[in-house]
Amino acid sequence: MTLKRAILATVALGVLSGAALAETEFTLSYFMGPKHRFNEAFFTPFADKLAKLSGGELTVKQYAGGTLNSNPALQYSTVIEGVTDVAFGISSYTYDLFPISSAISVPGVCDSGIDCTEALWRAKDLIEGEFNAKLIAMWSNEPMAIVTRDKPIRTLEDFKGLKIRVSSNIEADFLSALGAAPVSQSVSEINQNLANGTIDAIAIDPTSIRDFKLYEPANYVTLGMPTSGLAFWLLMNNQSYEGLSDEGKAWVGAASGRELSVEGAEATETMAEGALQVARDAGVEIITLSPEETARITEAFAAPLAAFKAQTFNGVSGADIYAAMKGE
Repeated sequence: MTLKRAILATVALGVLSGAALAETEFTLSYFMGPKHRFNEAFFTPFADKLAKLSGGELTVKQYAGGTLNSNPALQYSTVIEGVTDVAFGISSYTYDLFPISSAISVPGVCDSGIDCTEALWRAKDLIEGEFNAKLIAMWSNEPMAIVTRDKPIRTLEDFKGLKIRVSSNIEADFLSALGAAPVSQSVSEINQNLANGTIDAIAIDPTSIRDFKLYEPANYVTLGMPTSGLAFWLLMNNQSYEGLSDEGKAWVGAASGRELSVEGAEATETMAEGALQVARDAGVEIITLSPEETARITEAFAAPLAAFKAQTFNGVSGADIYAAMKGE
């Protein structure tokens, strides 16, 4: 067990038997606020199911808002070092460590949050080797929307010279092929940076438009990009997991995994339209790319896609990662 893991109580089960029950509380850390949609869809369902399965023996206490570590890029280290028992993270924020799971961002792998989540689990055997921790859940958000203040994006040519904030190296490679100028910025800065013109656009999933109030500086949102999602995960410290009894490990296994991930992705997918309606109500124009422009953008992605497939990541070819995620 980690130092941060709290042993709450020892309760006598019976005077005659002298048996005792150890109640264990796990810490779960994430850098967003407690009202973030991932809490509703993933963190709380995991905690509730674990408590129910274990009859209250195993519980989870949340540490939201970066209480244990506020740096999104350092969440993996918090769980490896035992600062927390369970941590939430984003693979693309530490791309050098997680290039295989980050490959979910390659266009053509998947076309919805649910489809992308299923793709991650199809490639589970490749991805697990990246994590020196127990995998609790992994999922994806929706394919990107393009959020702009001054320039509506309707055609491939509209991307030329666009200074656009991206979430991953892979997104940067593909948007560069459209003539854009991708930049990396903390998600906490993007609202202000779009408002003051530091950036021209933001590539982000539709639900995040509401999460980060991007409808305030934005005037346009473009949908229909032929892209994929981002990889998110919950990981448990190995020592915390291995310190459990076989029964405890079985409870953790039953409360986690593919089912938790897919159900959470289904829940968050339904939130996207609500976020877009908030944007509409704020006066933001919602644009959907025409099939012709989508085809042109897909064609422009061909060269970086070929380059990705030719590379090797943690000993696995991009072509094999792509095929595994596609189920081919």
